[in-house]
Amino acid sequence: MKPDRFASKSEDAGSTMRQEETMAQKYLIHIGNSGEDYSCDAELNLLRGMEVLGRRGIPVGCRGGGCGVCKVAIHSGSFEARKMSRDCVSAEEEASGVVLACRVFPRGEMSLTVVGKMVKALERGMEKTGTPDGAPAVRSPASPAS
Repeated sequence: MKPDRFASKSEDAGSTMRQEETMAQKYLIHIGNSGEDYSCDAELNLLRGMEVLGRRGIPVGCRGGGCGVCKVAIHSGSFEARKMSRDCVSAEEEASGVVLACRVFPRGEMSLTVVGKMVKALERGMEKTGTPDGAPAVRSPASPAS
């Protein structure tokens, strides 16, 4: 009898195909506060997926689930949530879709809004400049200035 830790070649191939499919999957993420959309790899948490694209729609804190800066409310879509601090997200909040972006992995297209500690700063920046980080909006030469 073959030990469980060894897979046959066909089992190995199937497992590798599933891993490649998951790694290749990207999902559209919509951030309601900023109106921003970005594509997030299924293997990256929502925060990291945004960061690797150079986006700033979700505030960044400790990146480990302990500070609550990246707290978001998921309005639609499927996801996998990993363990996060109960000091930041209560069981009731998590059950209603309020989670930390650094601890959530997309499993489909998602729509969310930022609700964490930095939401007011994010929204003030949007009011002044039209960009989530408060930087001036980048316009192409063909775009008229407002």
